[in-house]
Amino acid sequence: MGWAGDAVLVRIGARNSNIIAAAFMSYALAAFWLWIYVWVYVPLDLLWSPATIYFFLSGCFQPLLARILYYMGLTRIGVSRAGPVRGSEPLVSVALAVVFLHEQPNAFVYGGTVLIIASVWLILWRRSGEARWNVIDVLFPLGAAVCGAVSQNLRRAGLLLLPDPFIGAAIGSSTSLVIFAVFLFMTGRFHLARPQRESVPFFASAAVLSAGAQMLNFTALNMGEVSAMVPLFNTTPLFAVLFSAAFLRDVEQVTPRIILGALLMFAGVVVITNR
Repeated sequence: MGWAGDAVLVRIGARNSNIIAAAFMSYALAAFWLWIYVWVYVPLDLLWSPATIYFFLSGCFQPLLARILYYMGLTRIGVSRAGPVRGSEPLVSVALAVVFLHEQPNAFVYGGTVLIIASVWLILWRRSGEARWNVIDVLFPLGAAVCGAVSQNLRRAGLLLLPDPFIGAAIGSSTSLVIFAVFLFMTGRFHLARPQRESVPFFASAAVLSAGAQMLNFTALNMGEVSAMVPLFNTTPLFAVLFSAAFLRDVEQVTPRIILGALLMFAGVVVITNR
């Protein structure tokens, strides 16, 4: 729900600003609040744990690359489509978890994952007369899904060594912030990180929601396996479709097929949770 709300708010705020400003504000606020918590409540010597390298690498993929690609996708094909396309992440996550983390998901996890992927294709199927979008536009949320899948497995690997989700989230968010800031400075685009005044309330609210969602993400990975948790994270498309229908009626058209795809995705989640 947090990531779906984040996407809708960014979509609204992007009318008057750009996704670079949205991403930078999101990274900055998340890193700020998480480090305050770590400084006050967590022993700082834990930062020297070998798990830090996993959290650092995960931050290079998500939220950094994953969120930027996702934001680009939702401005091109809309929240109601970009959200479900991002939902293809479980397929990659389960495959990586089986190969590198030696997890052994059962038939329910595989079956639920297949339902989730099928829902993505249903949502992407386009009839004549619908809003135009190019196939290449789909690559942005798909790229976000791949980056997210790699990051989730790195997070899980780090949490197996240091089961503290706050440290993991703080390191991941600050890594994304520093790399993104350096990139903008080196390319002379740092001025784009400043949002228009009209977009600040939307981007700031989106940053709060995404930071909370990221914290819940780390906590869930600390409690369960990647192959089970990541498909559950991807209930996001269901809420993205609902929120789009409620708040983006003047921008996007939520068709019955998109709703059916979101429900099919939810069915996949139900199958996984009953494993």
